[in-house]
Amino acid sequence: MSAVLDHPAHDDHHEHAPTGWRRWVLATNHKDIGTMYLLFSFTMLLIGGVLALLIRAELFQPGLQFVNPELFNQLTTMHGLIMVFGAIMPGFVGFANWMIPLQIGAADMAFARMNNFSFWLLIPSGLLLVGSFFMPGGAPAAGWTLYAPLTLQMGPSMDAGIFAMHILGASSIMGSINIIVTILNMRAPGMTLMKMPMFCWTWLITAYLLIAVMPVLAGAITMTLTDRHFGTSFFNPAGGGDPVMYQHIFWFFGHPEVYIMILPAFGIISQIVPAFARKRLFGYASMVYATSSIAILSFIVWAHHMFTTGMPVTGQLFFMYATMLIAVPTAVKIFNWIATMWKGSMTFESPMLFAVGFIFVFTMGGFTGLILAMAPIDIQVQDTYYVVAHFHYVLVAGSLFAMFAGYYYWSPKWTGVMYNETRGKIHFWWSLIAFNVTFFPMHFLGLAGMPRRYADYPMQFADFNALASVGGFLFGFAQVYFLVFIVIPTMRGQGEKAPKKPWEAAEGLEWEVPSPAPFHTFETPPKLDATATRIVG
Repeated sequence: MSAVLDHPAHDDHHEHAPTGWRRWVLATNHKDIGTMYLLFSFTMLLIGGVLALLIRAELFQPGLQFVNPELFNQLTTMHGLIMVFGAIMPGFVGFANWMIPLQIGAADMAFARMNNFSFWLLIPSGLLLVGSFFMPGGAPAAGWTLYAPLTLQMGPSMDAGIFAMHILGASSIMGSINIIVTILNMRAPGMTLMKMPMFCWTWLITAYLLIAVMPVLAGAITMTLTDRHFGTSFFNPAGGGDPVMYQHIFWFFGHPEVYIMILPAFGIISQIVPAFARKRLFGYASMVYATSSIAILSFIVWAHHMFTTGMPVTGQLFFMYATMLIAVPTAVKIFNWIATMWKGSMTFESPMLFAVGFIFVFTMGGFTGLILAMAPIDIQVQDTYYVVAHFHYVLVAGSLFAMFAGYYYWSPKWTGVMYNETRGKIHFWWSLIAFNVTFFPMHFLGLAGMPRRYADYPMQFADFNALASVGGFLFGFAQVYFLVFIVIPTMRGQGEKAPKKPWEAAEGLEWEVPSPAPFHTFETPPKLDATATRIVG
């Protein structure tokens, strides 16, 4: 801002945001691009949620009610793909775009035009995914993991899905390069790596993970494409191929992908808990090392998804122990959050409610993950609803709750107005209760042997399925409530004006700029105090 005041003639045009469609289509400002990412993510969340509700409507009682088994498999496949690649990943990239430059005192992201391009790639890929339902033969129905040989038998929508995944992968890689260069090269003088906010650390590590594994996914789906159209037999047993090889390649991408979707959530929670406990984060350095350890270990646990593929016992033992080992750095993080809260002067506004809800429910998901790490148990519950319950505890109550926490925490800085606290609390309790009503019964369904991706089931599973379906609809309506009564009013500027620092104990450079954050911030690098959390002078 001082640069603008010092040189009004030269920098006048910087203060005024472009208007009309040009502001968004040609956006190079990190705040605008972050906003677009978040809006795209929430749109895809609602579309994926509608598919989930169709699945739960079909499973409300035994017998085929609304959809045939083929369409049911299309719904499960597209729900997974849209949620993972269309909702969760772009959502966290939106948070990164908005917050990383503000947190490190940078004027913008390193590559502003590449930032614009990486966002606009999402639109055609989202349209391809959603539009695949209207192609001959319907959407892909091979499960979100796109396992061969099913993928070799699908209609043209499979090719559209593969193309969409390639575009999404290119977008992710460009976004990751941008984040890495921004964090390593554009921090304000005096902000060393070990003084960075935890959110920046978790995203730096996530960006490296993305660059490492997105090409692996690209390789797997390209091999699928050549099997389908160019006469190769990578995964086709009739030509000497091996479908299990696809699983190895996919999960070498897929397990780090799980951490790509949860590490930024850890970063958001690590920002919020100290602010509302009114204490510094306990064990900052150990949090950084734990995050790095999780990222490294995520590359050596992929085959725990494959215990039923005829793996030798030695292999089962290795992947079993490696998976149990990865629980250690995750437990370090949970311990540090609880230690931060211990004897803190805590208040429970909406961001803190979602953060504590995240820690509680994510820990439950972690425990079921430990149980699934045991090869003998995993072989029994493989591909049952126990696995569905486990990963929804980690990804819905993990990634999604963390994004809600981040929204409530930072939206006053984005919009310049305070959200309605009562409505925020209603959203939290409604979401938490509905989530558990939906997914907790699935543990029992899985232990009783109900397989996933089946459109029908025998009578003994009826009660828990009915309960889960009711919970699913309640959870869906909670997110509509969030959109209508919290997001839209704050975006319209309805509500009490937000102060520069709405949370008294929050630390970080983002709380040093006015609310809403000006279109251009930190045009000259800020001078930091010794903690690198405040601007001096």
